[in-house]
Amino acid sequence: MKKRREISTAVQLSNVPISKVPTGIEGFDDITLGGLPAGRITLLLGLAGSGKTIFGLEFLVRGVRQYGEPGVLISFEETEEELTANSSSLGFNLQELVSSEKIAIDYMSVPPGEFIEAGRYDLDGLLVRIEHAVSSVGARRILLDGVPALFYGFSDASAVRDVLVRLYGWLKDKGLTAVVTAESETDMVRHGLGRSLPDCIVLLTERISNNFATRYLHVAKYRGSSHGAGEFPFLIGENGISLIPVTSIQPAYGVSSERITTGVPQLDKMLGGQGYYRGNSILVSGEAGTGKTSLAAHLAHASCQRGERCLYFAFEESEHEIIRNMCSIGIDFQPWLKEGLLRFRSSRATMYGLEMHLVTMNREINAFQPRVVILDPVTNLLSAGSFNDVQIMVSRMIDFLKGKGITGLFTTLTGSEFQESPGEVGVSSLMDTWIVLRNLEMNGERTRLLNIWKSRGMAHDSKVREFLLTDRGVELVDVYAGPAGILTGTARIAQQEKNDVEQVRRKHDLERQERQCKHRRAALEAQIAALRAEIEATDIEMEQTHREAEQYEVNMAEMSLSETEQPGRRRGRQKTKS
Repeated sequence: MKKRREISTAVQLSNVPISKVPTGIEGFDDITLGGLPAGRITLLLGLAGSGKTIFGLEFLVRGVRQYGEPGVLISFEETEEELTANSSSLGFNLQELVSSEKIAIDYMSVPPGEFIEAGRYDLDGLLVRIEHAVSSVGARRILLDGVPALFYGFSDASAVRDVLVRLYGWLKDKGLTAVVTAESETDMVRHGLGRSLPDCIVLLTERISNNFATRYLHVAKYRGSSHGAGEFPFLIGENGISLIPVTSIQPAYGVSSERITTGVPQLDKMLGGQGYYRGNSILVSGEAGTGKTSLAAHLAHASCQRGERCLYFAFEESEHEIIRNMCSIGIDFQPWLKEGLLRFRSSRATMYGLEMHLVTMNREINAFQPRVVILDPVTNLLSAGSFNDVQIMVSRMIDFLKGKGITGLFTTLTGSEFQESPGEVGVSSLMDTWIVLRNLEMNGERTRLLNIWKSRGMAHDSKVREFLLTDRGVELVDVYAGPAGILTGTARIAQQEKNDVEQVRRKHDLERQERQCKHRRAALEAQIAALRAEIEATDIEMEQTHREAEQYEVNMAEMSLSETEQPGRRRGRQKTKS
């Protein structure tokens, strides 16, 4: 046996012991951890219309366009003209690739009864034709489409098996990565092709649930490699197959500390003054008419103002309805649509099944590469599936967006009676920020309230705010909480006016009291001044009295001295006379 050639685009993964060839099919290489086994056989099973030929064609075409690997298509059911015409709607220009010798197509038909079975069937002629096609373009990939059709006229299962083993061995010797299609495993086993021959088996099925048809892909076998388990929905669109590896997603994504504005300054202030974390998932739940779409529109508008793309999935209103309605609150989406920063995708939830919604959104996100994605409202999807199915779908979308670092805002419609846990699709625990809107009827009017129930990783205001829709956008104001409870709307305004009047009255009373106090102070100060003057006069009078008393004492002392001196002088005069 010849040594197998190395495949230039084979992917050698650290945890996968075999080389792989990427198919280029969106999502499939993620599920298989790199693609199909290089230089080996892959059996693709599925009933008519399941997408086998399209899968094989995309494997060949993307091999040429993305990886520079020529291919060969051996068809046992459709002619080259039919294949070229059928694949043109998918953007696959087979005629151009054939003309440029990048792909070779050979139609081999063996109608039942055309040959008479005699002895063991020899495929030398078939091998010669395949070898010529391979050498003509230097093929590295090959598609054998509808192999069982070759053996419809033969009943010797052992002979067929020997031929197929020989064919498979020849393909492996040539180092060709081969895809072989058939309708069912039972059919292949009947012709001698069981699970033991191919290295990889991929099953394509289609099921109808709730009147919606959904295609699924399942990797039933992959020799020497791990792979995604379970069934994966896929969509056949204008660009081929779109498949989202929803079941294989793990919550191992990174996080960002960057903050982005909500588009509402007062709400930013409630969220620690900076808004949402980039890449977080936000849930806005509330009754009908509470302003969920308006809050989502503010985020979309703010995203476009930063020059970032926003993708808006609407399941309730059309694009034109949203554009018109948001103009009433001062948000004009037309400039962003013209600049290509905003894209709407409006559809009824009943258009197709949940898995198709998921695959379609995945394809749109990958094509547009937005930084913000809005789903409004996801509860409408309940009309396309059960509660559990919608819960699983939304959970997958949350993980998908987080894995790409995309900020996602989901709106949900709650019942008329606000309950403790209004997350109608059961995903509130998965959300990073949960904003609850509700209506409050009081005094004959309805007002809107907003409350942040949780916001992971940031300080946030848990107080209730009144939610106003104005021609300048959403505005949040403090509610009035008093002895009578919470007042909103006109009751709040009336109470505020009453409080303003009371404040003015108190101000006037204070000014009057200040004037009275000033007058009394002045009067008291005058009295104090008069008393001080009286005290001073009394002090002066007392001082004068003290001086007069002192003078009197002096005078009395002098008089006493004078009287003492006079008798002595008289006795002296008498002695002189004698």
